[in-house]
Amino acid sequence: MAAVTGIRAAGGVVWRPAGPAVEVCLIHRPRYGDWSLPKGKLDRGEHPLLAAVREVAEETDVRAVPQVRLPAAHYRSEGRPKVVDHWSMRAVAAGGFQPDTEVDEVRWLPVDDAARLVSYPHDAEVLAAFAALPPVTATMVLVRHAHAGKRGTWTGPDHGRPLDGPGWAQAQALAGLVAVVRPVRLLAASARRCVQTLDPAAALLDLPIEVCGDLDEPRPGQQTDECALAAAARLTDLAVAGDPVAVCSQGKVIPGLLEHLTGRPGDFTTPKGGGWLLAFTGDRLLAADRL
Repeated sequence: MAAVTGIRAAGGVVWRPAGPAVEVCLIHRPRYGDWSLPKGKLDRGEHPLLAAVREVAEETDVRAVPQVRLPAAHYRSEGRPKVVDHWSMRAVAAGGFQPDTEVDEVRWLPVDDAARLVSYPHDAEVLAAFAALPPVTATMVLVRHAHAGKRGTWTGPDHGRPLDGPGWAQAQALAGLVAVVRPVRLLAASARRCVQTLDPAAALLDLPIEVCGDLDEPRPGQQTDECALAAAARLTDLAVAGDPVAVCSQGKVIPGLLEHLTGRPGDFTTPKGGGWLLAFTGDRLLAADRL
């Protein structure tokens, strides 16, 4: 008997300021007669974070920036297991919502009112997790450079080693993930492969790439922890400034800098072309979500 394929979906808690508090967005689906968080199924090969942003825009006509991963919902739908990934998302723009057969009403409500209105306990649990978050003051994408061949087969200075074919494909894929936080600055370690990793994002966003030596791997005579501390300090300064940014660093730096920012040891190993969605409250790292 063939295995039952699960359903993957993504969405989130979309919020906007409302005086000293916030309001969150719920949708009404006439087909089911329910009130729920905006969400939808992933397209084939689509990253869940990109699907969450897309589905929110399609269902609510709200453009939102993801910030912190919230609990996933697990339940059965149409006789199949379903997993819905959620993020908290800050609304940054909205068009003119038009009711249709999928969503005929959108409401903005205080969190407690929304938790009472939603039709499903799993949505109420996600809203409770959102309500427990401190305010997010800065969002950042941190990536490791994409694949650049093997160090031993490159005859020039390692600093100049470029991306290879698979690396450029990774860089293209990263561009969409970088763009979802709507960064206003792109920073890269000075190695050629780090700058190239952000090239597709720079073209997509029409932003320059700032080369930053604080993000570099150790030079001869330097200690790895020394570089990790410098990188962590730079990211903290960027977070305090409050603007969304994207940063590309290197494999010997990222684990240590995340340990410094989180204040705890952990598995922060990051594959080439991989990365993290970081959320800060002031100068404190609130969440690190592996991409």
